Amino acid sequence: MNIALIQQPAGADVAQNLARGLDAARQAAQDGAQVICFAELAFEPFYPQCPADNQSWATDVRDLAEPIPGPMTEAFQALAAECGVVAILNLYERDGDHAYDTSPVIDADGRLLGRTRMVHITEYEHFHEQGYYDPGDQGAPVYETRFGKIGVAICYDRHFPEYLRALALAGAEVIFVPQAGAVGEWPDGLYEAEMQVAAFQNGVFTALCNRVGEEEQLTFAGESFVCDPGGRVVARAQTGRAEVLHSQLDLAQVGVSHGQRLFMRDRRPELYGPWL
Repeated sequence: MNIALIQQPAGADVAQNLARGLDAARQAAQDGAQVICFAELAFEPFYPQCPADNQSWATDVRDLAEPIPGPMTEAFQALAAECGVVAILNLYERDGDHAYDTSPVIDADGRLLGRTRMVHITEYEHFHEQGYYDPGDQGAPVYETRFGKIGVAICYDRHFPEYLRALALAGAEVIFVPQAGAVGEWPDGLYEAEMQVAAFQNGVFTALCNRVGEEEQLTFAGESFVCDPGGRVVARAQTGRAEVLHSQLDLAQVGVSHGQRLFMRDRRPELYGPWL
Protein backbone atom coordinates (compact mmCIF):
# COMPACT_ATOMS: atom_id res chain seq x y z
CA MET A 1 0.00 0.00 0.00
CA ASN A 2 1.47 3.34 -1.06
CA ILE A 3 0.14 6.06 1.23
CA ALA A 4 0.41 9.84 1.19
CA LEU A 5 -0.07 12.04 4.26
CA ILE A 6 -0.90 15.58 3.20
CA GLN A 7 0.14 18.13 5.84
CA GLN A 8 -0.86 21.62 4.78
CA PRO A 9 -2.06 24.86 6.39
CA ALA A 10 -5.68 25.99 6.38
CA GLY A 11 -6.74 29.63 6.42
CA ALA A 12 -10.11 31.31 6.79
CA ASP A 13 -11.11 30.72 3.15
CA VAL A 14 -12.59 27.20 3.15
CA ALA A 15 -13.05 27.11 -0.63
CA GLN A 16 -9.39 27.98 -1.14
CA ASN A 17 -8.31 25.36 1.39
CA LEU A 18 -10.41 22.71 -0.34
CA ALA A 19 -9.02 23.60 -3.76
CA ARG A 20 -5.47 23.33 -2.39
CA GLY A 21 -6.28 19.95 -0.88
CA LEU A 22 -7.77 18.62 -4.11
CA ASP A 23 -4.70 19.75 -6.05
CA ALA A 24 -2.38 18.09 -3.54
CA ALA A 25 -4.39 14.86 -3.59
CA ARG A 26 -4.41 14.72 -7.38
CA GLN A 27 -0.64 15.24 -7.47
CA ALA A 28 -0.12 12.59 -4.78
CA ALA A 29 -2.14 10.12 -6.86
CA GLN A 30 -0.06 10.95 -9.93
CA ASP A 31 3.04 10.28 -7.83
CA GLY A 32 1.78 6.78 -7.00
CA ALA A 33 -0.28 7.16 -3.83
CA GLN A 34 -3.09 4.64 -3.39
CA VAL A 35 -4.39 5.91 -0.04
CA ILE A 36 -4.39 9.61 0.82
CA CYS A 37 -4.97 11.01 4.30
CA PHE A 38 -5.45 14.60 5.47
CA ALA A 39 -4.94 16.19 8.90
CA GLU A 40 -7.67 17.19 11.34
CA LEU A 41 -10.07 19.86 9.96
CA ALA A 42 -7.78 19.99 6.94
CA PHE A 43 -9.88 22.47 4.95
CA GLU A 44 -11.12 24.72 7.78
CA PRO A 45 -9.62 26.91 10.48
CA PHE A 46 -9.02 24.97 13.68
CA TYR A 47 -12.16 26.28 15.31
CA PRO A 48 -11.66 24.91 18.86
CA GLN A 49 -8.59 27.06 19.48
CA CYS A 50 -11.15 29.63 20.70
CA PRO A 51 -14.05 28.79 23.05
CA ALA A 52 -17.34 28.17 21.27
CA ASP A 53 -19.03 31.04 23.12
CA ASN A 54 -16.17 33.46 22.46
CA GLN A 55 -15.39 33.36 18.76
CA SER A 56 -16.35 35.35 15.69
CA TRP A 57 -16.96 32.67 13.08
CA ALA A 58 -20.68 32.07 13.75
CA THR A 59 -23.40 32.67 16.34
CA ASP A 60 -24.05 28.93 16.51
CA VAL A 61 -20.83 27.02 15.92
CA ARG A 62 -22.82 24.16 14.38
CA ASP A 63 -23.49 26.49 11.45
CA LEU A 64 -19.80 26.12 10.57
CA ALA A 65 -20.28 22.38 10.00
CA GLU A 66 -21.56 20.62 6.89
CA PRO A 67 -23.36 17.33 6.32
CA ILE A 68 -21.84 14.12 5.03
CA PRO A 69 -22.30 13.68 2.11
CA GLY A 70 -21.78 17.36 1.46
CA PRO A 71 -19.57 19.64 -0.65
CA MET A 72 -16.20 18.51 0.74
CA THR A 73 -17.00 14.82 0.72
CA GLU A 74 -18.57 14.93 -2.74
CA ALA A 75 -15.57 16.77 -4.20
CA PHE A 76 -13.27 14.01 -2.96
CA GLN A 77 -15.63 11.25 -4.06
CA ALA A 78 -15.28 12.59 -7.59
CA LEU A 79 -11.50 12.81 -7.27
CA ALA A 80 -11.22 9.31 -5.78
CA ALA A 81 -13.17 7.84 -8.68
CA GLU A 82 -11.17 9.84 -11.21
CA CYS A 83 -7.76 8.94 -9.78
CA GLY A 84 -8.49 5.48 -8.34
CA VAL A 85 -7.39 6.42 -4.81
CA VAL A 86 -8.76 5.95 -1.32
CA ALA A 87 -9.29 9.27 0.50
CA ILE A 88 -9.45 9.81 4.27
CA LEU A 89 -10.69 13.28 5.11
CA ASN A 90 -11.44 15.10 8.32
CA LEU A 91 -14.04 17.83 8.68
CA TYR A 92 -16.56 19.48 10.99
CA GLU A 93 -19.76 17.49 10.44
CA ARG A 94 -23.34 18.67 11.06
CA ASP A 95 -25.96 15.98 11.60
CA GLY A 96 -29.25 17.55 12.66
CA ASP A 97 -28.76 19.21 16.03
CA HIS A 98 -25.44 17.47 16.56
CA ALA A 99 -21.93 18.24 15.34
CA TYR A 100 -18.90 15.96 15.21
CA ASP A 101 -15.21 15.85 14.35
CA THR A 102 -15.50 13.33 11.54
CA SER A 103 -13.37 11.45 9.04
CA PRO A 104 -15.28 10.25 5.97
CA VAL A 105 -13.56 7.33 4.23
CA ILE A 106 -13.95 7.10 0.46
CA ASP A 107 -12.98 4.04 -1.57
CA ALA A 108 -11.07 4.14 -4.85
CA ASP A 109 -14.28 3.95 -6.89
CA GLY A 110 -15.69 7.05 -5.21
CA ARG A 111 -18.04 5.23 -2.83
CA LEU A 112 -18.43 6.67 0.65
CA LEU A 113 -17.60 3.65 2.82
CA GLY A 114 -18.59 5.34 6.07
CA ARG A 115 -17.51 7.85 8.65
CA THR A 116 -15.46 7.73 11.82
CA ARG A 117 -16.45 10.25 14.47
CA MET A 118 -14.04 11.28 17.23
CA VAL A 119 -15.12 9.44 20.36
CA HIS A 120 -13.18 11.18 23.14
CA ILE A 121 -13.67 14.96 23.38
CA THR A 122 -11.13 17.01 25.30
CA GLU A 123 -11.19 20.48 26.88
CA TYR A 124 -8.13 22.55 27.78
CA GLU A 125 -6.45 25.79 26.75
CA HIS A 126 -6.75 26.38 22.97
CA PHE A 127 -8.40 22.97 22.53
CA HIS A 128 -11.96 23.86 23.59
CA GLU A 129 -13.46 20.90 21.80
CA GLN A 130 -16.36 20.12 24.13
CA GLY A 131 -18.09 23.30 22.98
CA TYR A 132 -17.94 22.17 19.36
CA TYR A 133 -18.20 18.39 19.17
CA ASP A 134 -20.61 15.76 20.38
CA PRO A 135 -18.91 12.45 21.31
CA GLY A 136 -18.80 10.07 18.37
CA ASP A 137 -21.47 7.38 18.17
CA GLN A 138 -20.13 5.20 15.36
CA GLY A 139 -17.84 2.97 17.42
CA ALA A 140 -14.45 2.05 15.96
CA PRO A 141 -15.18 1.03 12.35
CA VAL A 142 -12.66 -0.65 10.08
CA TYR A 143 -13.01 -0.15 6.33
CA GLU A 144 -12.14 -2.75 3.69
CA THR A 145 -10.79 -0.58 0.90
CA ARG A 146 -9.43 -1.58 -2.50
CA PHE A 147 -5.90 -1.50 -1.11
CA GLY A 148 -6.28 -2.86 2.42
CA LYS A 149 -8.13 -2.67 5.73
CA ILE A 150 -7.88 0.68 7.47
CA GLY A 151 -9.06 2.24 10.72
CA VAL A 152 -9.09 5.88 11.80
CA ALA A 153 -8.29 7.33 15.24
CA ILE A 154 -8.95 11.06 15.23
CA CYS A 155 -6.44 13.13 17.20
CA TYR A 156 -7.35 12.76 20.91
CA ASP A 157 -8.59 9.19 20.33
CA ARG A 158 -4.98 8.08 19.82
CA HIS A 159 -4.36 8.49 23.58
CA PHE A 160 -6.75 5.65 24.39
CA PRO A 161 -5.03 2.26 23.91
CA GLU A 162 -8.37 0.44 24.08
CA TYR A 163 -9.61 2.35 21.03
CA LEU A 164 -6.55 1.46 18.96
CA ARG A 165 -6.77 -2.14 20.17
CA ALA A 166 -10.43 -2.25 19.07
CA LEU A 167 -9.38 -1.20 15.56
CA ALA A 168 -6.69 -3.90 15.46
CA LEU A 169 -9.10 -6.56 16.72
CA ALA A 170 -11.51 -5.57 13.95
CA GLY A 171 -8.81 -6.30 11.38
CA ALA A 172 -7.20 -2.95 10.65
CA GLU A 173 -3.81 -3.23 8.93
CA VAL A 174 -3.15 0.52 8.99
CA ILE A 175 -4.49 3.01 11.53
CA PHE A 176 -4.56 6.58 10.21
CA VAL A 177 -4.51 9.45 12.70
CA PRO A 178 -5.69 12.87 11.46
CA GLN A 179 -4.28 15.28 14.04
CA ALA A 180 -3.99 18.94 14.99
CA GLY A 181 -0.85 19.00 17.13
CA ALA A 182 0.74 22.31 18.10
CA VAL A 183 4.42 23.20 18.35
CA GLY A 184 5.74 22.19 21.76
CA GLU A 185 2.55 20.41 22.76
CA TRP A 186 4.34 17.07 23.14
CA PRO A 187 7.89 17.45 24.47
CA ASP A 188 10.62 14.87 23.96
CA GLY A 189 8.88 13.01 21.16
CA LEU A 190 6.18 11.57 23.41
CA TYR A 191 3.39 11.58 20.85
CA GLU A 192 5.68 9.83 18.38
CA ALA A 193 6.60 7.19 20.96
CA GLU A 194 2.91 6.69 21.68
CA MET A 195 2.26 5.77 18.03
CA GLN A 196 5.33 3.54 17.95
CA VAL A 197 4.08 1.57 20.96
CA ALA A 198 0.57 1.30 19.49
CA ALA A 199 2.00 -0.06 16.23
CA PHE A 200 4.18 -2.59 18.07
CA GLN A 201 1.58 -3.78 20.55
CA ASN A 202 -1.14 -4.18 17.93
CA GLY A 203 0.99 -5.34 15.01
CA VAL A 204 -0.26 -2.63 12.63
CA PHE A 205 1.08 0.35 10.74
CA THR A 206 0.23 3.73 12.28
CA ALA A 207 0.22 6.83 10.09
CA LEU A 208 -0.22 10.20 11.77
CA CYS A 209 -1.01 13.20 9.57
CA ASN A 210 -0.59 16.48 11.42
CA ARG A 211 -1.75 19.98 10.67
CA VAL A 212 0.82 22.68 9.93
CA GLY A 213 0.87 26.49 9.99
CA GLU A 214 0.32 29.52 12.22
CA GLU A 215 -3.25 30.35 13.20
CA GLU A 216 -5.01 32.69 15.63
CA GLN A 217 -3.90 31.03 18.88
CA LEU A 218 -1.77 28.08 17.80
CA THR A 219 1.09 27.17 15.51
CA PHE A 220 0.77 23.61 14.25
CA ALA A 221 3.91 21.55 13.99
CA GLY A 222 3.57 19.28 10.96
CA GLU A 223 6.03 16.41 11.52
CA SER A 224 3.65 13.76 10.16
CA PHE A 225 5.12 10.26 10.41
CA VAL A 226 4.57 6.56 9.79
CA CYS A 227 5.42 3.60 12.05
CA ASP A 228 5.73 -0.01 10.94
CA PRO A 229 4.34 -3.00 12.91
CA GLY A 230 7.68 -3.35 14.67
CA GLY A 231 7.27 0.12 16.16
CA ARG A 232 9.92 1.78 14.00
CA VAL A 233 9.39 5.22 12.45
CA VAL A 234 9.86 4.61 8.73
CA ALA A 235 8.92 8.02 7.30
CA ARG A 236 8.77 11.53 8.72
CA ALA A 237 7.73 14.91 7.30
CA GLN A 238 9.37 18.22 8.07
CA THR A 239 8.57 20.61 10.88
CA GLY A 240 6.55 23.71 10.06
CA ARG A 241 6.28 23.20 6.30
CA ALA A 242 3.57 22.01 3.94
CA GLU A 243 4.54 18.61 2.61
CA VAL A 244 3.15 15.41 1.12
CA LEU A 245 4.75 12.47 2.89
CA HIS A 246 4.78 9.28 0.82
CA SER A 247 5.42 5.87 2.34
CA GLN A 248 5.31 2.37 0.86
CA LEU A 249 3.78 -0.09 3.35
CA ASP A 250 4.36 -3.84 3.04
CA LEU A 251 1.15 -5.19 4.55
CA ALA A 252 2.71 -8.66 4.81
CA GLN A 253 4.59 -7.29 7.85
CA VAL A 254 1.30 -7.16 9.76
CA GLY A 255 0.77 -10.92 9.79
CA VAL A 256 4.31 -11.72 10.95
CA SER A 257 4.53 -8.97 13.58
CA HIS A 258 4.94 -9.65 17.30
CA GLY A 259 1.63 -7.92 17.90
CA GLN A 260 -0.33 -10.23 15.61
CA ARG A 261 1.59 -13.51 16.14
CA LEU A 262 2.15 -13.30 19.91
CA PHE A 263 0.29 -10.53 21.70
CA MET A 264 -3.07 -11.12 20.03
CA ARG A 265 -2.66 -14.88 20.45
CA ASP A 266 -1.93 -14.66 24.16
CA ARG A 267 -4.65 -12.20 25.15
CA ARG A 268 -6.93 -13.13 28.10
CA PRO A 269 -10.15 -11.26 27.24
CA GLU A 270 -12.14 -13.42 29.68
CA LEU A 271 -10.32 -11.56 32.46
CA TYR A 272 -10.55 -7.97 31.21
CA GLY A 273 -13.32 -7.83 28.61
CA PRO A 274 -13.58 -8.83 24.95
CA TRP A 275 -12.92 -5.34 23.53
CA LEU A 276 -9.63 -4.70 25.29
